Amino acid sequence: MSRLIDLVRVLPLAAAVAIFVGCESQGPVEEAGENIDNAASDVGDALDPAGPAEEAGQAVDDAVGN
Repeated sequence: MSRLIDLVRVLPLAAAVAIFVGCESQGPVEEAGENIDNAASDVGDALDPAGPAEEAGQAVDDAVGN
């Protein structure tokens, strides 16, 4: 029973550590991937321009950091 109690105490701590480790700043590969995604999005926007409602939604997303 004592091992179960220890596990119940340690498991949330281990989960919290795993979450915080996963939130590190982006490395060069992630930044390169994000740049590629942004470039592909820019090409798509050039081929199919956004309407006024979509532009307003994008402005809101940019303002809140999405």
